[in-house]
Amino acid sequence: MPKKYIAFIELEKELSGDALGVVFPDFPGCISCGDDFDEAFRMAHEALSFHVEGMREDGLDIPEPRTLEQIEAEWEDFTDWKGTHYAVAYINLLPGSETRKYTISMDASLMAQIDAVAKNRSAFLASAARHYIDVFDAVTQ
Repeated sequence: MPKKYIAFIELEKELSGDALGVVFPDFPGCISCGDDFDEAFRMAHEALSFHVEGMREDGLDIPEPRTLEQIEAEWEDFTDWKGTHYAVAYINLLPGSETRKYTISMDASLMAQIDAVAKNRSAFLASAARHYIDVFDAVTQ
């Protein structure tokens, strides 16, 4: 069963053309950003997975997700977010969500199309898979 962690995504930056910052109250030091909301949301998944992988490698316990009410009451940085425009997003952390290397087979012309639009194949494919899964989940619920 996936755990859902709250991420705060700054919205003011999008209006000014700056990158949108993302923070995770349950994971101090885990931050991310994106040029728009969709990219910030996708990059937040990647940042959380990477952060948790590092915690596991260091033998640290993974915290249980807090509710928004708990975060508002307990998170010392919440006062910095009060009165600003932000979105709260739930980021899934699947059991065993660590980065691993995999070999996949793919049509060469499709790989060339990916290379033409992406700076990082792995990040692009992971993002595309997450998007497809999110769409599939939305349709099937």
